Amino acid sequence: MSADTSPEAVVQRQLDAYNAKDLEAWLATYAPEARQYEHPATLLAMGQEEIQARTEPRFAEPNLHARLVQRSVAANVVIDHEVVTRTFPEGPGTIEMVCIYVVEEGLIQTASFVFGETHLD
Repeated sequence: MSADTSPEAVVQRQLDAYNAKDLEAWLATYAPEARQYEHPATLLAMGQEEIQARTEPRFAEPNLHARLVQRSVAANVVIDHEVVTRTFPEGPGTIEMVCIYVVEEGLIQTASFVFGETHLD
């Protein structure tokens, strides 16, 4: 497996594109029929169109940034612990998240999110 399509490299490209607010590059890391879940099994979005619709408003937030705290990789599963800075309806703040990505054939097939507490500034 080449470094460009390794699960870790794909998830890093996804994180870099997220922080650059580059929606096209970010979506390019997801498979056409990828799914996003609230862990363990609540479907949030299915397919790139729904994933884009769910994420596009977030990319308009002026302070959006995900800081990687820790990453673990086992086979084709990448688990990121992140602190995400956002502008919530109540105001700016952060949320701690655990993101579990399953990568196959160089694309994210599923992403499951564990949402921690929101902390307002």
